[in-house]
Amino acid sequence: MRPLPRLMPAPTPRIGGGTFVQGFVAGACVSAFQDQASPLSRTELKRVLRHGLQGGTALLAAAAGAAGVLIIERMLRARVQTEQEKKDVQEA
Repeated sequence: MRPLPRLMPAPTPRIGGGTFVQGFVAGACVSAFQDQASPLSRTELKRVLRHGLQGGTALLAAAAGAAGVLIIERMLRARVQTEQEKKDVQEA
């Protein structure tokens, strides 16, 4: 018999630097090319930088919030399962 193919583990979400960089780049690109082909003045470049920082921070906060919700859901699920197991033992 041939051995089963080895499956790759599921990618884990990156919370931190990678998420921030993705949001920064996306926010900056949208801001830079939204109104014109390329920003030329110092004021326009600062606007692009500010929007990039806001985008990175927003995406990082969303990822951290989602991770927090996942942790809470797992904790609640474990508590509910434990209570259900107690009820099952008492009924048996």
